[in-house]
Amino acid sequence: MGAPLWMVELLKKTFPNVRLIAQLTNVPIIGRIVDKLLFDGDHIIYLPKDDVVEIKIGKQLERPVETALPSQIVHEFIDKANYHWIMNFCICRESLTCKDYPIDYGCLFLGEAVLDINPHLGKLVTKEEAHDYVRKCREAGLVHLIGRNKLDAMWLNVGPGDKLMTICNCCPCCCLWKILPDINPEIGRKITKMQGVNVTVIDACVGCGTCTQDDVCFVNAIRLVDGRSIIGPDCRGCGRCVQVCPEGAIELTVDNKTYVKDSIDSIDPLIDVK
Repeated sequence: MGAPLWMVELLKKTFPNVRLIAQLTNVPIIGRIVDKLLFDGDHIIYLPKDDVVEIKIGKQLERPVETALPSQIVHEFIDKANYHWIMNFCICRESLTCKDYPIDYGCLFLGEAVLDINPHLGKLVTKEEAHDYVRKCREAGLVHLIGRNKLDAMWLNVGPGDKLMTICNCCPCCCLWKILPDINPEIGRKITKMQGVNVTVIDACVGCGTCTQDDVCFVNAIRLVDGRSIIGPDCRGCGRCVQVCPEGAIELTVDNKTYVKDSIDSIDPLIDVK
């Protein structure tokens, strides 16, 4: 049985305090309890935007015209899944009354567990509708996050957790994972960038600060040091900074030509979407 609507409304009211809750996980006992209850077994990958990825071969860069793009990961799991569920709202954006991105573009969930989601929260769709939906999310400027997220199984009150795949469509202003700089590092490491992805500031940087604005990096991984942008270890490789840089001074490169396959292989054993 899915979560009742009153519980969902309570979560929406709690959401604005999520950073304070994240900070509490740095208290050792609380951190271990929260990790076990809400994040046990998680593996979640942020996917770079397709149009900012360059594949690095030796010292040369080439646009991935014939190379697999990050979004292929989402589409492969959609094809593999027997059940597809589109939420009729994004709980993050609705809770924070987002002004810049569509609130009605919520998560896409895959797997048998979706059959237990409260029908007032969304609907079952076909493979074709799921493919079309994630394309629309990308066109709206949203970034995909994909993997196993126990927290979703908990708040939706569905299971088993290994039969629920989460495909979030995230904006920089409301994404739940803005808590990553505050949360216990053991939990934070379960939300990763793709293998082989590198985001680099090159010499063309003039220190204008565009990439450090609040509506760009959702984990505040970029800062100005001595008039130059520096990208820190919190970066999850979404590529938003690459898109907004007016000087073209930030590059997102992949030094692993099998990065799409490797990402699929890292998620596949954790979740049965059939």
